[in-house]
Amino acid sequence: MDTMKNIVATIIEWGNLILWDYVLIYLLLGAGLFFTFSTKFVQFRLFGDMFRVITEEAVEQSGKRGTNAFQAFSITIASRVGTGNLAGVALAVAIGGPGAVFWMWMVAIVGMATAFIESTLAQVYKIPDKDGFRGGPAYYMEKALGQKWMGVLFSILITITFGFIFNAVQANTISNAVEEAFNIDKVWTGIVLVALSAMIIFGGIKRIASVAGVIVPIMAVIYMIVGFYVVFTNITAVPDVFLLIVRDAFGLEEAFGGGVGAAMMYGIRRGLFSNEAGMGSAPNAAATAGVNHPVKQGLVQSLAVFFDTIVICSLTAFIIILYDNFYQASQDGIQLTQVALSSHVGAWASIFLAITIFFFAFSSVIGNYYYGETNVSFLNHKGPWLTIYRVFVLAMVMFGSMASIQLVWDMADMFMAMMAVVNLIAILLLSKISFQVLQDYISQKKQGIDPTFHHQNIKGLKGVSWWGVQDVERKE
Repeated sequence: MDTMKNIVATIIEWGNLILWDYVLIYLLLGAGLFFTFSTKFVQFRLFGDMFRVITEEAVEQSGKRGTNAFQAFSITIASRVGTGNLAGVALAVAIGGPGAVFWMWMVAIVGMATAFIESTLAQVYKIPDKDGFRGGPAYYMEKALGQKWMGVLFSILITITFGFIFNAVQANTISNAVEEAFNIDKVWTGIVLVALSAMIIFGGIKRIASVAGVIVPIMAVIYMIVGFYVVFTNITAVPDVFLLIVRDAFGLEEAFGGGVGAAMMYGIRRGLFSNEAGMGSAPNAAATAGVNHPVKQGLVQSLAVFFDTIVICSLTAFIIILYDNFYQASQDGIQLTQVALSSHVGAWASIFLAITIFFFAFSSVIGNYYYGETNVSFLNHKGPWLTIYRVFVLAMVMFGSMASIQLVWDMADMFMAMMAVVNLIAILLLSKISFQVLQDYISQKKQGIDPTFHHQNIKGLKGVSWWGVQDVERKE
């Protein structure tokens, strides 16, 4: 058994080394910068539109309505806002130093453009289903690129990554937080998580959207209030924290021995895990929205990256770095965040964070499950295969509750890197389409009308199943 564990650990270690050090770090930042400049900084110039379109109701077309913009936002935030924001940030800062926060910011800023591109494409190539709509990278890989094998590969990767590995990470963080706060054995936490997850994942996307739409905003607002309280009560130290983060990001802070490489690597890894920009997960939620123009959901998902990393992750980082004993802290992950917050506001913070991470991570389990489900559907594996998938999801929740923190995070790093590489290649190849769709949106805005998309507006657009295609087919 120990030999097998060592073999698996070695494979994961080498996989992460190759994927992260030699491939993804350049592909992720390079693609983000390319999309940022090619869209003329869409994440900045249309920042105001993000808040406007998120309040729009779902548009009914040809009997299909889908989820509204805020529900689609909540599904993706349910996946984004979770262990990455509280435990992942703590790991990044503890291992990579405060400079990791700077690189988290960088990957989020350029990632907002990447998230816009992938989610806009998901809307363009979405297809109708019984609940409204579904879609994502697997769909635009098949329909736009004509590469069925690529879509199948991505579907398998995202099903394993989100349905299994990431849910193990979420469960692991919950069990660690509950153990720290209440001294409850991880086995019991795992059993409760499995029972609650089973009740929701057998209920379908409508139940997932309604649960996420209630839980995530409430817990996020409460956590933000506490986080801002810590920042404002230490406001005089905030400039020094900013300086420490920037200095350490470029290896100018002697107190941390990780250097620029460690800060950059852990910042980018934990940043990608948290905001998922470019990974290809959020487009699955974006495709469910019933909007009258694909760009609107692209903007909503870009806002989700900002909200996740620039706001929530930054608050966690400041809570930890402002902790007096940060330099000597022996904890990592969620337990470091619990200890740090307790030092600021009192012992009750450990219990508060345990409850918060329970809801954050549990909502992530729900969102992660849906990403896997929609890709199981893409593979045409319904009926018993969907049931088998659900059983495996529950099994990984139980496994994660009891596994070591290092194992589950290393597994997550490797699988999300493989996912991101496949998706980034696809959206780079399809970027011209998304640029044209963006221009269509802006042109209509300049005319003073609410942008409405039709497939005929984009020259040479093929493989689309919606956006007026259904009306043309009905007339024929």
